[in-house]
Amino acid sequence: MAEEEGPGPAEKVLRVQRVFISVLDSYSSGNLGKYLANCVAGASLEEITEEEEEDETKSAAQEGRGKEGTFQIVGTLAKPDSPHPNFAVETYSNLSREELLMHLMECDVIIYNITTEHAQQVEEAIWAASALNEEIKHFEKRKLFILLSTVMTWAQSKPLDPDDTEVPFTEEDYRRRKPHPNFVDHINAEKMVLKFGKHAKKFVTYIVASGLQYGVEGGILHTFFKLAWMGETPALPVFGDGMNIIPAIHILDLAGVIQNVIDHVPKFHYLVAVDESVHTLEDLVKCISKHTGPGKIQKVPKENAFLTKELTQEHIDHLLVNLRMEALFVKENFNIRWVAQTGFVENINSILKEYKLSRGLMPIKICILGPPAVGKSSIAEELAKHYKLHHIKLKDVVSEAIAKLESIVALKDTTGEEEVEEEEQEENVEEAQELLEGIKENMEQNAGRLEDQYIIRFMKEKLKSMPCRNQGYILDGYPKTYDQAKELFNQEDDEDDDEMRGKMFPINELITPEFVCGLDASDEFLKERVINLPESVVAGTHYSQDRFLRALSNYRDINTDDETVFNYFDEIEVHPIYIDVGKLEDAQNRLAIKKLIKEIGEPRNYGLTEEEKAEEEKRRAEECLAREAAKQAEYEHKEATETAERIARWEEWSQRLEEVKRQERELLEAQSVPLRNYLMTYVMPTLMQGLNECCKLRPDDPIDFLAEYLFKNNPEMQ
Repeated sequence: MAEEEGPGPAEKVLRVQRVFISVLDSYSSGNLGKYLANCVAGASLEEITEEEEEDETKSAAQEGRGKEGTFQIVGTLAKPDSPHPNFAVETYSNLSREELLMHLMECDVIIYNITTEHAQQVEEAIWAASALNEEIKHFEKRKLFILLSTVMTWAQSKPLDPDDTEVPFTEEDYRRRKPHPNFVDHINAEKMVLKFGKHAKKFVTYIVASGLQYGVEGGILHTFFKLAWMGETPALPVFGDGMNIIPAIHILDLAGVIQNVIDHVPKFHYLVAVDESVHTLEDLVKCISKHTGPGKIQKVPKENAFLTKELTQEHIDHLLVNLRMEALFVKENFNIRWVAQTGFVENINSILKEYKLSRGLMPIKICILGPPAVGKSSIAEELAKHYKLHHIKLKDVVSEAIAKLESIVALKDTTGEEEVEEEEQEENVEEAQELLEGIKENMEQNAGRLEDQYIIRFMKEKLKSMPCRNQGYILDGYPKTYDQAKELFNQEDDEDDDEMRGKMFPINELITPEFVCGLDASDEFLKERVINLPESVVAGTHYSQDRFLRALSNYRDINTDDETVFNYFDEIEVHPIYIDVGKLEDAQNRLAIKKLIKEIGEPRNYGLTEEEKAEEEKRRAEECLAREAAKQAEYEHKEATETAERIARWEEWSQRLEEVKRQERELLEAQSVPLRNYLMTYVMPTLMQGLNECCKLRPDDPIDFLAEYLFKNNPEMQ
């Protein structure tokens, strides 16, 4: 079935244009799409020269949507909110099966990737192959269906030769393959897809069984890269004995295999995609540890793999597989521009470089210089926190180096004459002993101070250490002179110093700072700052009056010549950033820090860890609650103030109203006295008599009676 006859020689050049790739937002599909988007259809049918191989490999890894004649990439996104890949013409998400089939019918090549963490892709791949197979009569031209699978479908295969377990499996043994228990669905998908590819002129199907994928941003090995780069563990873990052989392939080499399948349309339908290496898990982890980590490994039980959060069950299965495979067909028939044909270990330098570039993990190297008390250490400390860099101070470097030498010498007394690497160990101990004695003698002769040759040696070792090479550093107050800077950062060269002065000289780019900050302030400002320091801060430092003035005078003296440390950095075109902290009027140096962060740019690390993200979210939540509480308190205070004012105004108004009423009463009473007197004198006596008479007689018309009574008894009438 898998060896069914393919197209004839005249049909071999299939100039396809539109390529569908599933889950473009995954590691492998994304890099596969980016690679193919830069490949011209049919390019792999031509022989590759060495120059073309180097150029094409670089461009395929770096460029986006390619030039004219390249494949047009379309595909699905597993997450609708994933950013649109710049190399893709179209992307789809949340499509119905009918809509997806319509898009598949528009493509010349359909690639389904079932090596990702998205389990539903296995079932969808089987459906897609089946649905396309049913639509063969509607095909205008031949379509290729490529299922990107995994060598884990071979994980339980019995050895070809029980007496020689080192004989590798090849593509021709695919009928004997037995899957890992967790990859039964994958092998079923492989069988179904091969079954549908019987119409060579209309619909051709291929299986590409990929080894463990590495390269670019890391793949499964990213977990080990990150552990090593962070430098938080003394040794990288190797799960189990580490002697299991892991078939692997660089992701761009896998993309090259896919490109060749599209261009060649080979007659063999089951292909294995692995590099030529035979590396064990221990080989891979030890290599990562040596080139970007502590340099040590530690073998731990296999079960410990499940304690690593970033490793899924599928990742762990790939890391623990023990399988020898050889891609014979690929090696003999395809023209691949290999990135890592010889394997991971042999190509670790280029793999590590592209990993750091793709994840933006370039070290930030900063040197902060300036007079005493200008704020170098406080600014360096804040920048180290912001960028997660190593704060390097001269005193700490010397103390650490001496302590390390003493520990090496002490090791001799504890280990005795053990034969494990005895000669090398004795050489190290003797060298450390000799150096330690030289240091002590030098310090005795110089009143406790070390000469530059020792300081520069220790500083170079520190700057070349793996943590500084990974994250970067902030060099605090050193070097102080032109000669110290030259000795520290120049490449070792035998040329005469006089001949090199004033010329461009080779520098050690590995340790040379990328940013140099020159802090300064007037002597008066610095003296005032030191005078105002608390006694507890001054005690035991060089900020005592005599020592400070001597240090300040010395700094001014060595920075007035033409060959200052700042001149050195100008000569190597690392131009210092000058900041006069005295003019900023900022005791906490916040403005200087802000300016430096603007100049340096964004951090170049992995970003926040899960714990740091949780802490940041907690801090933001607390700040939000604090703002809400402050806002609520302000509102309540404002409401209480307004209520109190309203009550005060109401009471004032009520008091005024009562006063007005009282005054009105008094006025009315004053105005009514004459009238009352008048009535009591002239009206009421006669009226009362009339009323009394009316009550006695009770006439039928009392009003008329009273009127007539008043008229008859009017005193004036009488």
